[in-house]
Parts: sequence; structure tokens; C-alpha cells
Amino acid sequence: MIPFAFPAQITLCLALLLQGSDPRFTPMATASDIPPANSRVTTRLFFQDDEAKTIRWADVVAGETPQLKSVEVVAGFPSLDAKRQDLVQMKLANGILLVGVRDHMDGKFQSGWVLIDSGVEQDDHGDHSHWQYLRTPRVRASVLDDKQGNPAHVYCYDDGFFLANDRLNGFTWLDTSVISARDDATTISQKAAFHQGGGGHITLAAVNRKFAFASWIDRDGPNKGRVDRTVLNSVGNKEIDLTLHLPYGGIHGATANKGKVFFAPADGICWFDSSSSTTAPQIHHISLGKDGDRSRRTGAFTNHGSHVAFVTGTGESAALCFLDASLPVPGVSRLPLNFKPENQPTAPELISRLSGAPLAFVFQDHPMNVTTPHRLLIASMDPNGDRDWHDAKVIQDIEVGRAKVEGHGGHHCVAFDGDRRFAIFTNPGDGTISVMSLDDLEIASQFTVGGVPSKLIAIGGSSSSN
Repeated sequence: MIPFAFPAQITLCLALLLQGSDPRFTPMATASDIPPANSRVTTRLFFQDDEAKTIRWADVVAGETPQLKSVEVVAGFPSLDAKRQDLVQMKLANGILLVGVRDHMDGKFQSGWVLIDSGVEQDDHGDHSHWQYLRTPRVRASVLDDKQGNPAHVYCYDDGFFLANDRLNGFTWLDTSVISARDDATTISQKAAFHQGGGGHITLAAVNRKFAFASWIDRDGPNKGRVDRTVLNSVGNKEIDLTLHLPYGGIHGATANKGKVFFAPADGICWFDSSSSTTAPQIHHISLGKDGDRSRRTGAFTNHGSHVAFVTGTGESAALCFLDASLPVPGVSRLPLNFKPENQPTAPELISRLSGAPLAFVFQDHPMNVTTPHRLLIASMDPNGDRDWHDAKVIQDIEVGRAKVEGHGGHHCVAFDGDRRFAIFTNPGDGTISVMSLDDLEIASQFTVGGVPSKLIAIGGSSSSN
């Protein structure tokens, strides 16, 4: 297990210097627009501010149009060095969020993770849920030091967080099901279990709390295409159970669905059946075609039921792709997006509305020096309702606020409320958050929050009580 330690400089952000007095943190609203104190909460938002290097939150409340209550920094969030640290991926499980922290000194300054209690509780009634917003969000535990291996990726499988400790050639598993309300920060950190597996810039997939498959980033050499299988253990595991090699290296992207594990190497997709516990599985390769002499690839997967969705290509060759993992031998379907040159698609996000076909949201992405408009494409994945996605088509193409792409940050990000009534997305270059109705796909509200809002999570639906 990694020897966790709490650095002395982790302190309360003092509400980011009394953010309420800073106009950057005031939603765009007139006095008549400010929601009454007892307004029913529609959903709770958590978003990363790439400028302040912190996590902020606010409740969206019901009204003639959705309104945003005051935006605040999560209580207890550590004060990061904006010039030497970055927030990386952020995931949600069981009402808890985990965000990774990476430094610019190869993990030798302060990297690690922060665990946040959302304050939202769900009462699942099968066909619907009741949501209660019981507590103000706060940090439950935080581990930032020079022993965390500078993580870049965070995954969530089976209500467990997986943090890739890149420089340690392994990953940390934090199972939210074993965290109790009584656990203090030290107890929680002791439940974070380090496992050996993967190397360099790790992506991973975990299956049924039993195995984790972690990749190596190498394009050539002895670790080209390498994937390590590690048996998951609540106290950690420094033994690699099985090593296999994909036919291509440069692996960047992984997921698991229906007992199959999918990886994104430099050429197409590789997948295999994870059910065998003793022998090396047969590895299958799916080509995504070529752009000239260069093989097409992808970099991230999104699961939606038994479907695995992803994007590939740039400009005119950009496409939304998907496969059905429940099939014995999945095949890839492709929906052309026909982007302008120098534009590439962001990883898709999918939602099943209360009625109508599932929707996929894909933003046109481009560097800051490209001046073409920023656009959002929405695809209907099953227009004829036969549960076969081969008739997927783009049904909406709208201009949105600006991104502010710098490295891996500053991209648009979309999330959905628990009642599946709204899509909420960030516009990092404008310091705004937009709310779109999933009924008519029209923008219902837009809020100015300041800073550079990027990665976003929405938790909860309409509150069951005020």
C-alpha cells in the first residue's frame, strides 16, 4: 500500500477569498431572477475551475426557467498551486466525488486525490428516485504528497474509484461501499488500496470487483501493447496476475462492458473476454480505417447500457462510433459528423430521456488559435425505436459558448440531472454554464459563474422536500 500522508499546507480555501464579494463568482441574474430560499432543487452541480484550480458547486432550482443559487467552493478543498498543479478527471459514485490532482514536477511536488461528500442522498424506488439535499458539500479526505505517482486518469467501476498512479506503475482502488458516515479522513485514506499494474500513462478497466486490467503507454519496446491483469484486494496487491500484449502499442483509453474489456491502442480498438481466470484471453482487433497512411484511433470510451460509444477522426473524417458489447463478436457502426478542418470531436456523453430515443452529445473541439465557431452536435441513437442504433443520425447542430483548450483542460463538458430533464454544459472560454431542456433541445438558462468552468458533474433530480 502507498504510505499516505497529509501535507501541512492543505488548508481551507477560506471560500476562495470570500468569493461572494468577487463578481466572477456571481451568477448572471437580476434581483427579480434570484430564486426564493425555499425553491425546489432541480440538481446539484460540481465543476472544476481551471483558473482557480478548485472545485465549486451550486444548486440549480426550479422556476419559470431554471435558476442557479450561489456558487461556492467546496468546504475544505485544499489550496492548490495554480502554477504547479492541475485538477484531472473527476468521477461520482454513491453520492461521493473523487477528483485527481497532478503536479508539473512528475509527482515530486504534490499529487494525489480529494474525496468530496456531495450532500445528496438518493432513495431508489425502482422506476424513479427521491432526492434529498441534506448537507453542504465538504471534503471527506485528501491525500496530496510526493508519493502518489502523479495521476492523470480516474475511473469508476462497480461503485469503486480507480486512480492511476502513473509513476508508481500501479493504481489505487477506493471502494465507496466500505466508506461509512463515521469514517474520518485518516480512516478513509487507509481504505485506499494500492495495486501494481500498468505503467507510464495508465488507462484501465475493472470487472466485477475481481480483476483490473491496466495498460502501458509504450508505443515500442518490450512494453508495447502491454496490459497487466491484477486481482483486486481490499488491502492492495503488489503481484501481477497475468500479462498480455495487444498487437499495437500507444494504449490510451479503456473500459469494460458485458464481461468484455476494450482498449484504445494506436490503431483501432482491441477487445477480449475477461471471464477466463487462468488463461490468457484471445485478443480481437477492430480497425477504424485510415486517414491517408495513418490508422484511425480513439482515446476514450463511454458506456451506455450494453453500448460502448467513442469518437474518431478529425475534420471531414470525424465520426461518432458505437458497438454493442452484448454481441458475441461486436462490430463498429459509424455516424459521420463532417466537421470543419482543424476541428475534432470530444468524447461523447449519452442520455436516455424519459421519452424518445437516447441522445449522444458531441462538441466540436479545436485549439485556442482556431477561430471557427464552437458547436454542439446532438445525435438521436435510435430514431425508429427498434433498439438497433444503426439508424442513428444528427438531429441538432447549434453554436455554443467558447472552450478554452490548453493541454488536457478547458474543454466543454456536459452532464445530466437525475430526472433526465436537462443537459447542463460548461463553456470554459466564456465562464458560463448552459442548461438545455431535453424535451425540445432548447437552451433554457445560461449562468455566468466566472473563471474557467470545465469538467462538470450533476447529481440528483427534483428534491422530494424543500
